Amino acid sequence: MKTFLALASLLVVGLPGLGRAPLLSTTVGTAAFLAQQGETAVATPTDVKPGSITCEDVAYPYATSYLPLTLYGQDVRIAYMDVPPAGQPNGHTVVLFHGNNFAGFYFGGPIEVLRKEGFRVVVPDQIGYGRSSKPVIPYNFSDMARNTRSILQSLKISKVMIVGHSMGGMLAARFATQYPDMTERVVIYNPIGLIDGRFNRPADSVDEAYKRTLGGTYQTIRAGIMRYVSHNPAAWNADFERYTRIRYAWTLSADWPRLAMVQSLVGQMLSQDPVVEDWSHIKAPTLAFGGAEDSLAGTAAVFQQRMKYLAASIPNDNGRLHLIAGLGHVPHLEAPDKTYPPLVAFLKEGLTAR
Repeated sequence: MKTFLALASLLVVGLPGLGRAPLLSTTVGTAAFLAQQGETAVATPTDVKPGSITCEDVAYPYATSYLPLTLYGQDVRIAYMDVPPAGQPNGHTVVLFHGNNFAGFYFGGPIEVLRKEGFRVVVPDQIGYGRSSKPVIPYNFSDMARNTRSILQSLKISKVMIVGHSMGGMLAARFATQYPDMTERVVIYNPIGLIDGRFNRPADSVDEAYKRTLGGTYQTIRAGIMRYVSHNPAAWNADFERYTRIRYAWTLSADWPRLAMVQSLVGQMLSQDPVVEDWSHIKAPTLAFGGAEDSLAGTAAVFQQRMKYLAASIPNDNGRLHLIAGLGHVPHLEAPDKTYPPLVAFLKEGLTAR
């Protein structure tokens, strides 16, 4: 988790229209972060048992299926949920891409809303996450996009609408540029990776990142997820706490060193495989969407400016911006009633586009 916090934060960068904007320092530790938020470190819970790093003990909203793959000479399998529409099918499929701190398990709400609108919903756990394999490989978004396409091909799905949250927003951009003929619509939902920070500091060492990740605690994990509601700590709810406990349970597992290495390698991907240049190559109608008070880019103001820039970068006036005032990084957990209507409306605009 410390690796994620460090890699999700950037130092000082130049932004179009913003000059040089100060962002969060990678040296902000957990205690400092908690102090900034006016929070007191909470006690480590004593009722959390070691958790499976492949999430067999984590409740998923629907049954998972598996597709075997070979990656870098290793036999692995990628997990996914394939959820049929409820009621009258509308003939379209939505693929949900999860964020770095999660897997498909936190998409129960969006799945229900979308399937009631007649969509088929496919939710992969990317390799390295959730119920999928955890190989030690060089992670990158192009592989993730290709693996997702393999799932869709196995299901004989030729066209999809993509919704990518957080890290999944980065993957959504890469998928749309790699497979434009498959991509009908794109929603880039509270993405990270809004700024290419590769030239602001030397690249992090995987070995150093691994040492830091191994030392993750309940407090560092909780602090990382608390950043999602830093605009309004009162928005912390049972969902955020449950996902904190899931991540903490992994650190108690005998398999934690493997997952810690995978997370360190993924951290390299987040900083070294930016997608900011992908936006201008997306051909599908694209919505830059989410909570307006997201501060993971450094401040909410920086986030809002970069989301505006993202929408403007989509060619042929195909980009649109919709930010929801008062919400942070995971709006569907914070205020689903405000989140789902504009999301569904944008996707349903594409029902007659074929």
